[in-house]
Amino acid sequence: MSPTWYLFLAIILFAIGASTVLTRRSAVLSLMGVEIMLSSANLVFITFGRLQGSAHGQVIAFFIMVVAAAEVVVGLAIIVSIFRARGTTSVDDVDLLKN
Repeated sequence: MSPTWYLFLAIILFAIGASTVLTRRSAVLSLMGVEIMLSSANLVFITFGRLQGSAHGQVIAFFIMVVAAAEVVVGLAIIVSIFRARGTTSVDDVDLLKN
């Protein structure tokens, strides 16, 4: 299979993730959009690593997955604390720093 198809899939995944982040008002859905964008970046790194015949793309993708897991843990902890304080996970209603 041609690498062009993998890159095309990565572009589609990144566009879906970016549109999710920009259009949804729920913080949980925004985090899911960010995860989709990170997965598309992983696909690009692995594709180019395979084209060059090295494992560097897979190593970088592994570190991206570790950072994404940490981002999910911290993000969900923040969302849960905001939900307990405000009762909503809407991004528009969060203004905790203004008080």
